[in-house]
Amino acid sequence: MRLLVVSQYFWPESFRVNELVAQLVARGHTVTVLTGRPNYPSGDILAEYREDPRRFARFEGASVLRVPLRPRGKGSLRLVLNYWSFVFWGCLLGPWLTRGQRYDAIFCFETSPITSALPALLLRRIKHAPLALWVLDLWPDTLSAVGVVRSERGLAMVGALVSFIYRRCDLILAQSRAFFEPIQRWSGAPDKTRYFPQWAEGVFGEAVAAPPAPELAAHAHAFRLMFAGNLGDAQDFPSILAAAAQLRHRTDIHWLIVGDGRALDQIRSDIDRLQLHDTVFLLGRYPLERMPAFFAGADALLVSLKKEPIFAMTVPGKVQSYLAAGRPIVAMLDGEGAHVVAESGAGLTCPAGDSIALSRCVENMAGLPADERARMSAAGIAYAKRVFDRDQLLDTLEDWLAPGHTSADHERRPD
Repeated sequence: MRLLVVSQYFWPESFRVNELVAQLVARGHTVTVLTGRPNYPSGDILAEYREDPRRFARFEGASVLRVPLRPRGKGSLRLVLNYWSFVFWGCLLGPWLTRGQRYDAIFCFETSPITSALPALLLRRIKHAPLALWVLDLWPDTLSAVGVVRSERGLAMVGALVSFIYRRCDLILAQSRAFFEPIQRWSGAPDKTRYFPQWAEGVFGEAVAAPPAPELAAHAHAFRLMFAGNLGDAQDFPSILAAAAQLRHRTDIHWLIVGDGRALDQIRSDIDRLQLHDTVFLLGRYPLERMPAFFAGADALLVSLKKEPIFAMTVPGKVQSYLAAGRPIVAMLDGEGAHVVAESGAGLTCPAGDSIALSRCVENMAGLPADERARMSAAGIAYAKRVFDRDQLLDTLEDWLAPGHTSADHERRPD
């Protein structure tokens, strides 16, 4: 098939869409990616890209077309400008960059923001190709949960935009079964929603046999609890650090934070304020290919989301990665994410936002015998292979994108 993937985020930024594209190419498909200039999560355009953009024009055999966009920077205004700059340039230059090309299907990778789907909608009309939208972040619910939009009128306006987009997609893929009801409410078409969870990225399976990262040597004497990934409002670091404060006396438990994000400065300030320098450590951000070594040196991995109804419907992508890495999980989650961890037998869970319960979970995990943690590790690996197998999921996606599966609907569904 000839496929066009539209995503505001793409390699060298670390998202599952990178592996999706690589695997589609490996399966013999011709793939083109329409994306922006890499600037996540630092907020600045990647220095290597600025020096030589041509290095980033191909990825694993896929052609990569990049449009200008305003870097995320810091602050809400710059983030909004970043979102809309991709829409503007994607709609203006996307048709030109893809001129003369025909596609069997268009696939849109939709983590925040939902606006990134607008260039895909325009190209759907121009190219007369069916559009599949992978919904990883549910708007407007997420905006309300993190306090970005508080007014009912504002949320209604975003909801109208979401409905506009959903109604013009030919296939909507939901990362969680709990997403079905809100997606169907905004789309008005229950028949075009499918369950398509995130898979366990292949690179994390290497953690099972990888030597620990040398950066962890200073923590070898302690129980190492690691959080890896984006440091944002949704991850509820105030509750994480409150739990660490409860265990301030346990200097044999080290909370290791690997990653970067918009909340980093506040986290650093809170560590100072709570005097957690002996137990909480900011290790910085590392490329995806180094993460198996960091996971290999962790005794347990931490995942969290704020206590909000929308986040109870979400399975954070790092859950699948943690399962595949074969490390016990401590999860401060509600709903779908907590269900996956509990059902897999791969770790301990506590309610979202409950710092006292989290501190107890961490102490309990640190006190478990090594063979019990090994049992959790093995259970996580088995569950990831059974439920979140990448090859099986991509087999299904290929069937959905194949000519004739969505194209008939595309032809008869009016805009």
